[in-house]
Amino acid sequence: MESIPGTRGPVVALGGATYPSVLRTLYLILMKTSLPRLSWALALAASGAILQPVAAQHSAAREWNELLLDSIRHDLARPTVHARNLYHLSCAMWDAWATYDATAKTILFQEDHSGLGGNIDAMREESLSYASYEILKARFVNSPAFVTMAPQYDAKMIALGYSTTNPTTVGNSPAAIGNRIAQAVLAFGSMDNSNEANNYANLHYSPVNAPLIVALPGNPTLTDPNRWQPLALSFFIDQSGNPIPGGYPPFLSPEWGQVTPYSLSQKDLTVHERGGYDYWVFHDPGLPPEFGTPTEQYYKWGFEMVAAWSSHLDPTDGVMIDASPASVGNAMPLPADFTTFDQFYDFTNGGDIGTGHAINPATGMPYAPQMVPRGDYCRILAEFWADGPDSETPPGHWFTLLNYVSDHPQTVKKIGGTGPTVNDLEWDVKCYLALGGAMHDCAVASWGVKGWYDFLRPVSAIRYLADLGQSTDMLAANYNPNGITLHPGLIENVTFLTTAAGQRHAHLAGSEGKIALKAWRGPTAIVNPDTDEAGVGWILAENWWPYQRPSFVTPPFAGYVSGHSTYSRAGAVTMHMLTGDEFFPGGMGVFPCQQDQFLVFEDGPSVNVTLQWGTYYDASDQCSLSRIWGGIHPPCDDIPGRKIGQAIGEEAWLLSQKYYDGTAPEMATYETYGAGCAGSAGVVSLAAQPSGMPVPGSTMVVDVTNLPMAAANTVMFLGLTRPPSPLDLTPIGMGGCTLDTNIFATPVVPAAGGTAQWSLNIPDNPFWLGKSLYHQAFTLDLGVNTLGVTSSVAGRGLIGR
Repeated sequence: MESIPGTRGPVVALGGATYPSVLRTLYLILMKTSLPRLSWALALAASGAILQPVAAQHSAAREWNELLLDSIRHDLARPTVHARNLYHLSCAMWDAWATYDATAKTILFQEDHSGLGGNIDAMREESLSYASYEILKARFVNSPAFVTMAPQYDAKMIALGYSTTNPTTVGNSPAAIGNRIAQAVLAFGSMDNSNEANNYANLHYSPVNAPLIVALPGNPTLTDPNRWQPLALSFFIDQSGNPIPGGYPPFLSPEWGQVTPYSLSQKDLTVHERGGYDYWVFHDPGLPPEFGTPTEQYYKWGFEMVAAWSSHLDPTDGVMIDASPASVGNAMPLPADFTTFDQFYDFTNGGDIGTGHAINPATGMPYAPQMVPRGDYCRILAEFWADGPDSETPPGHWFTLLNYVSDHPQTVKKIGGTGPTVNDLEWDVKCYLALGGAMHDCAVASWGVKGWYDFLRPVSAIRYLADLGQSTDMLAANYNPNGITLHPGLIENVTFLTTAAGQRHAHLAGSEGKIALKAWRGPTAIVNPDTDEAGVGWILAENWWPYQRPSFVTPPFAGYVSGHSTYSRAGAVTMHMLTGDEFFPGGMGVFPCQQDQFLVFEDGPSVNVTLQWGTYYDASDQCSLSRIWGGIHPPCDDIPGRKIGQAIGEEAWLLSQKYYDGTAPEMATYETYGAGCAGSAGVVSLAAQPSGMPVPGSTMVVDVTNLPMAAANTVMFLGLTRPPSPLDLTPIGMGGCTLDTNIFATPVVPAAGGTAQWSLNIPDNPFWLGKSLYHQAFTLDLGVNTLGVTSSVAGRGLIGR
């Protein structure tokens, strides 16, 4: 950082461009330190509209969850990694609770301590505290703020009355049980395909497009307009304010689809192959609209709408909207596909088909209108939903919402809204399990889609389309049938007529033949973020910026599908299911945004604005729209994300209920046993494909290898049971070989080149859950023994979820 004459403070050089004015001094020196932005809980309490100050005695589970959220706020902004952290800590706390319960079923910790006497809840809190303490230390040891957070972990243990120097795992004391739970969770994390040991680094993915140097005009380096493009900066500051050196960060988690999920079903899995790597995609939404295909019109329309909504980011344009639940929310139904998006979104004015709610069901009265400048509302949404009010990333944001609801005086803590009222500890661990599982699976599913479809972001597409020209006026010199579509008043040609003195493009004189957008004028229009607003005006499309700070621009991963839309819809479903009510307690959730103090990279809002949501789905949908106003996603990223999130929320809730009542099925597993017998190519081996495990309604796929090279087929002996002891096959001429399964079927499997692949469809019937499929391959192998037959090791597939 250096000072430049004529400026009022330090500057930051980005790819050759210079932005004066402290830029919030590297975005307020890691974003948060000098910003008078209220915390979520305090701001809600201060509003007085819904939540009154609560002097609650929180459970130990809640206190450890808050420490995790604070650890996330101070760590690198990695939504996939933190969704996993939230789930794993929630899983540990659940197992610590369930291991003392005679009905509930644990997940990773396979011990039953329900027979122990004493104060069970006190033992649960002690066990989950030891587990949480060890997990947080392990997961955040490499965090840039570990030196700050580690003493807080110690302080929490001491405040709860526990030791920080009790690593014992021997015996059945609550501490020993908690330490063993931590071991189980950390061991699971070491083999869940997240590549935690190598700091979650990518193993196979590489981008096909050269980086876009965003500080320079246009997009000359994009070669495939349907694929993701990195953004080159001199440096990068993530959403939590952590500087990342090296020009531009890699794609975050493109291979996350293979991370072991919570409730995602193999029935919903599609496996795609590219470059020799299998990309796992759950709830595959199919292709987005693509450039150069019959769906190109929808591709262009979506990115053009992002540019059009950028024109709404000016609070001085005189447009006022009602931002209350009387007018905002209740946006149903979702469009079937991108061909009808234009019937769901308002291209020109912003927003969706939501009509709001006539009545607050908690009060029986209409919601009071809240008239605010549209420009303030849109800017607040773009910042508020970007990563949560305190940068706990989108999955952590929904935990913050959950904790707010848990503290609400009108919340009745009945799981699912029915049955007995439970105490705070039971409420917290059950809620955290369901929400943590849902958030984790959203990361697995949405980033699986991102990694495979690898779709570009608006900053790449808008500049690229404008570089091509325009596709509306065939008589203009810059006509290109693939170029951007002109929309009068929003997307226009720059001509000698429009750049004449006093005309709307006069300041663009010399740029005739280029494309102009009426849009947010970008960070170069801001000198002092404390006092300046960029505003909206006519800018060249080649210089278009999303509504983001210049040291971040756009998240470092593909757009399709929107992680925010996926997380938020799943969060809304989970909150609805947990509480038994789709409405916030009291009929409305709120977050107040103080005039001139909430926005970060420019001044604002110009008036006090309170975000208000009638239902959890309204909050979710508002989050989705915020990403369009923020210039981060086109509609084609949004709607499929919402639908995936809906499915995941429902799946996670159903599975969580089964853990609560002890009926959750085991995970599908596969193992081999027995020695097999040596053939001409060695012992024949069996191995189930990871994407083809024995799951009801799916297909188990077993690879058979080391078959005789001449073998044209192999016979699979299949049974539901195995003999008490192996049956010696020496009497029939197979000396040293054994039969290790009982037989009820003998399917013939074609073989070639010494390998075969056996597939077995598993009925979609819960009757089969927990059943085992024992099998063993037998193959002609002349000369290997008297009978001329060799056999494989035996395999056992446990049918599970």
